[in-house]
Amino acid sequence: MKLALAQICTTGDVDGNLAKVRERTAEAAALGAEAVVFPEATMVAFGNDLAAAAAEHLERWQAELRDLARRSGIAILAGEFEATEGGKVRNLLAVYTADGERREYAKIHLYDAFGFRESTGVEPGAEPLVIEIGGRPVGLAICYDVRFPKLFAEHSRAGAEVMIVSASWGAGEGKAEQWRILARARALDSNAYVVAVDQADPEAAGVDAVPGAPTGVGGSLVADPFGAVVAELGREEGLEIVDLDLAVVERAKEALPVLQNAKLGY
Repeated sequence: MKLALAQICTTGDVDGNLAKVRERTAEAAALGAEAVVFPEATMVAFGNDLAAAAAEHLERWQAELRDLARRSGIAILAGEFEATEGGKVRNLLAVYTADGERREYAKIHLYDAFGFRESTGVEPGAEPLVIEIGGRPVGLAICYDVRFPKLFAEHSRAGAEVMIVSASWGAGEGKAEQWRILARARALDSNAYVVAVDQADPEAAGVDAVPGAPTGVGGSLVADPFGAVVAELGREEGLEIVDLDLAVVERAKEALPVLQNAKLGY
């Protein structure tokens, strides 16, 4: 499975963010990727009025990405927001396929931690989602979800061989290292690849970010089912192509059958 990790830094400018998606998708398609993965909050960065942006731009955004996936011939996974009643939004990881289909996962675990309360403006999702890329099962997660192993175990039990984590990771002391550790841990305890794509660090990307908002630290990475990092980006914007050997998943399940050995359903 050949995937592209598109580490970008978005802002409150939806049109500017869309331009970055177009550029990186074209690069990924030219390099033979089956899918390109963008961060959480690709449509509009945290720290902006998410509900207003969703109400104004979501319909056009979705039409643009649906058409882009069709024209590019690859799947696009990107973070977006949908306005709900009461002035809140749903935090989505949407999947646009080359044949015109669209699926969405709504973030289950909201980031009410480290002094930030995502739940004040976001309604939580309730259902995990496993999709297919190139005919192979892939589990979806968003940012703070990576701290909750049971979600990844559920994906693995549903057949997922790859877990995609789309994030806009909050900065702070030790946070970049936690991101790296958690991605590797979820790969180990789910016998799967973890493809973790974060927003680039705004400072490294030369972007003005809203102070206090979780706007990314970079460090997108791929961890294999044995926890080894097989690809990793720095703090700046960039595109990384990875070709996942899915035979490693079966080898990990045989060597380290943690889900088979688990007790009490965990």
